[in-house]
Amino acid sequence: MRTRAADAVPSACAPALARAGRITVAVAAVLLVALFTAVVMRHGRPFPPDLSLHRWSLGHRPGAARAVAAALTATGVGVVPYVLALAAGALTGRGARGRALAAVAAMLVLLVVQLLRFGLATAIGRSRPPAADWAVHVSGFAFPSGHTVTSATAAGLLIWALCRRDGGWPRTVAVSLLAVWAAAVGLTRIYLGVHWPTDVAGGWLMTVVLLGLAAMVLPRLPAVRPRDEDPAADA
Repeated sequence: MRTRAADAVPSACAPALARAGRITVAVAAVLLVALFTAVVMRHGRPFPPDLSLHRWSLGHRPGAARAVAAALTATGVGVVPYVLALAAGALTGRGARGRALAAVAAMLVLLVVQLLRFGLATAIGRSRPPAADWAVHVSGFAFPSGHTVTSATAAGLLIWALCRRDGGWPRTVAVSLLAVWAAAVGLTRIYLGVHWPTDVAGGWLMTVVLLGLAAMVLPRLPAVRPRDEDPAADA
């Protein structure tokens, strides 16, 4: 049986994330401001790398690959991200009430990030690539990418929750899959011709900044209760 002292020790990846977190957020913030300024200064016009990668994607979209990309990109919004946010809350809360509160908090973080992304995109008003190049139907402004921000935020919340637990190789696999999924959703937006690459880069940078700030500002959630602890302690 594991002791409470052992369970109180932070999981393997948590200290490393804490040490690198503030530097990562600061660097991402500087890059986001620089990209934001460049987009505004160009009045939303795409950069040369945007055009090059967009042309490449148009020339490499066979039917099967396009269908897979469309199916994957659809998971970047809607039910899937909110299920991941709920799972993050369930993993971090202690007891039934704590898990419920943590799930609500995680969903609120996701919602606030989405609203901030929408406000920024509306303020900038960057146009998407030509509609003739779209492989899926989309709406709204381009910068930063909404699917990218939503999927990366949901994945980030669940990764953070997993890193607060002892998990060994299953946790490593889960964290890797979440990171790959979020990255793939962003890349499909480029591949399907509905976003410029800098829209996706801006979405990733914005997510890093907002999740980093949330982790610094919001109070730490209580550690997860070990399975063999007496549930009567909640009474």
